[in-house]
Amino acid sequence: MKEMLIAAKAAKSQISCLTTEQKNAALNAMADALLAHEASILDANAQDLQAAKGSVSTVMLDRLLLTPERIAGMAQGIRDVAKLPDPVGHILDTQTRADGLQIQKVSVPMGVIAIIYESRPNVTSDAAALALKSGNVCILRGGKEAFRSANAIVNALRSGLTGVGITEHAVNLVQDTSRDSATALMTANGYIDLLIPRGGAGLINACVRTATVPCIATGTGICHVYVEKSADLSMALSIVENAKTSRPSVCNAEEVLLVDKEIAPEFLPMLYKKLVTDREQPVELRLDETARSIIPGKDASETDFDTEFLDYILAVKCVSDVHEAVAHISAHSTGHSESIITRDEAAKQIFTTQVDSAAVYVNASTRFTDGGEFGLGCEMGISTQKLHARGPMGLKELTTYKYIINGNGHIR
Repeated sequence: MKEMLIAAKAAKSQISCLTTEQKNAALNAMADALLAHEASILDANAQDLQAAKGSVSTVMLDRLLLTPERIAGMAQGIRDVAKLPDPVGHILDTQTRADGLQIQKVSVPMGVIAIIYESRPNVTSDAAALALKSGNVCILRGGKEAFRSANAIVNALRSGLTGVGITEHAVNLVQDTSRDSATALMTANGYIDLLIPRGGAGLINACVRTATVPCIATGTGICHVYVEKSADLSMALSIVENAKTSRPSVCNAEEVLLVDKEIAPEFLPMLYKKLVTDREQPVELRLDETARSIIPGKDASETDFDTEFLDYILAVKCVSDVHEAVAHISAHSTGHSESIITRDEAAKQIFTTQVDSAAVYVNASTRFTDGGEFGLGCEMGISTQKLHARGPMGLKELTTYKYIINGNGHIR
């Protein structure tokens, strides 16, 4: 680990000085290398999948799975990042004092960014691409379930980098997946300029508690959809189904459904048919007392409205109006993504103004909270905090700034 940290810090000067053309050439070479190494990546992934079977859920296995199509998507994601504007070197502000001293505020790379993540191999290539385009060195520390896959991906990316004359130490993968290596990154003062944990609540909380390097909390998503009494119920069903079932293992999936009591007797039976009886993979509904009196399901426990299920499970609560919905979200949300389904402008205004989350939707699924969907190419993570970055973190969020002051013999 110490050798990796030293090498990464030494690589900062080269990577921060790359031109836009050099970075784009490197990114395209990395994408080519991913495709060229497809067979070895798939072989490594097959070993990861075999080792994980029986110890993780079906939806988590889907997060881990790589296919030729997913690898092609990862390569395309890198190429998409290459097409984005370079975030480095922009003059963000400038002023010239009365005495002629010129002060410029200029965007610059963070330096060395460490990313601790869990069982999603595609994060490996996304993080490497975003780090390089923003002029940063990255240190990746994946979970043990996906280590072989991540290692094969990094080997491919490094071959692309060295092929265009860039140090392989621009992209680094920690070989130790124990807690000790994670703690070492969290406390690597003087080497790590920014730490980004990307995963479940346990990982993120551990980083927030332990890290002595700058850390951005990301990921945990207890996302809500509120069906307000004026909603188009057909639209609401479609959005709820998409938000919950299109990919339940990701952080922007819906975990809690709030339904206005006035429409609950009509809407909840429609919901039960849509999510339970009509589906090959039914959703387990955990219902509050009012909802339980209308449709079958399990009684919701005290913790169900504070749980990121990452599975085909949905907690359902009936509320009296938009104010109660907002109050419930305020008490239980992780600040990720929330949606209101409504045709009432006043309810829309109350919801979008008072819900304090990174992404607030009107008549749309929470599943759009994603760097690619927001036009960022891909994302380093989704920040649920407010300092420096909030929501999907793209290239701009991986830069900071410094002041460059030009004088002509000025003294104070």
